[in-house]
Amino acid sequence: MARTADIRESIDDDQRDIEVLYPLAFPDEDLLPLVRDLLQDPGVALSLVAMIDSNLAGHVVFTRCGFSGNSEKAAMLGPLAVSPVHQGQGVGSKLVRAGLQQMEHEDVDRVFVLGDPAYYGRFGFQPGSVVVPPYPLPAEWQDAWQSLSLAGSDLLRPGKLKLPKLWLQPSLWLP
Repeated sequence: MARTADIRESIDDDQRDIEVLYPLAFPDEDLLPLVRDLLQDPGVALSLVAMIDSNLAGHVVFTRCGFSGNSEKAAMLGPLAVSPVHQGQGVGSKLVRAGLQQMEHEDVDRVFVLGDPAYYGRFGFQPGSVVVPPYPLPAEWQDAWQSLSLAGSDLLRPGKLKLPKLWLQPSLWLP
């Protein structure tokens, strides 16, 4: 029987376990430099962990951001990692839902993600092509650039997403 994951904001004591999690969840990607930077700048990010029996089962980050020429508040979802032993048990979904709820509570209007449309579509994310990411995406990733309105409006105004400097690395936006 799968145990329920408890979701909470991460604390400094979680960092070691978070740094172990990402290479397990993404053995072919080095997301640790980004994750470390995000965890060091709490003013721009919400960091949530999923705990099962006092063990870290998953982690997600939401980075607060905005739009060029637009006063709406936005957030970038990612990275999201779930321990391989807990994948397929709803841990990632629980983390995403908790983060979206917190972003809504903070009056964020829209959340963006660069990820699998089949996975993020279940939360209501739609292709977000009229708002462009900081760098051009490869053609095969066009459907992966998605957004979700938290403000009740599906109207998406054209613009460019303004992210903190730590996200402005071209390698983060390439396969």
